[in-house]
Amino acid sequence: MLVLIKSAPNTVEGKRGLKIARDTSSDIVLLQDGVYFMVNEMLDGYCGTAYAIEEDVSLRGLGDIRTGVKIINWDGLIDMATEEDKVVGMF
Repeated sequence: MLVLIKSAPNTVEGKRGLKIARDTSSDIVLLQDGVYFMVNEMLDGYCGTAYAIEEDVSLRGLGDIRTGVKIINWDGLIDMATEEDKVVGMF
């Protein structure tokens, strides 16, 4: 399963999206304000693979942050979504 998280880490929706991903051992894609999960090690303890949309990372000035998050483009997200059995979002 793939969980799309578009809300910031300090929102109920953002926290819920990450909890669902943790509980189901799913991968996540961070988009829009969800890319702020990359800041301050907010994904510590998350065992799945985290991806972030390159354009959203750049627009928010987070391009220099080095984390374990893999950067993808919109085409990459579409490819991932079509390959998954389930896609949950938007949070």
